Amino acid sequence: MPNNYRLAKVSSLLKREITLILQNDLENDLIRDHFVNISKIDLSGDLQHCKIYITSTAKETLRKEIVANLNTAKSSIRHNLGKRIEMRRVPEIIFKDDIILDKGLSVLKLLDELKNKNQDNNNFEDKDANS
Repeated sequence: MPNNYRLAKVSSLLKREITLILQNDLENDLIRDHFVNISKIDLSGDLQHCKIYITSTAKETLRKEIVANLNTAKSSIRHNLGKRIEMRRVPEIIFKDDIILDKGLSVLKLLDELKNKNQDNNNFEDKDANS
């Protein structure tokens, strides 16, 4: 079993190089027009498979299209990755939409709504107490 230090180091290298490939080498207007960021990389212990989670400023339907375009272009991305880094075998890659950011924002929105509702209730009770 490879140690976690090696996995972290290879994941960091893959993240950096794939980000550069997405910014410079990929000729896809949809990806270039929307801010696409790699949020997380899950690399298997044998370094053969890699799940790349992306976030984007685009709406959900466009994000799904971006992920589909990236998965269509993954062989080209993998080929460019093989030219850039020195690995015995470049891992198979698959792109996935990272919905954690959306979930986090929805939780924060709910907390804000609860806070505002609680403040409104406190203000209403203060008015009743003063009457």
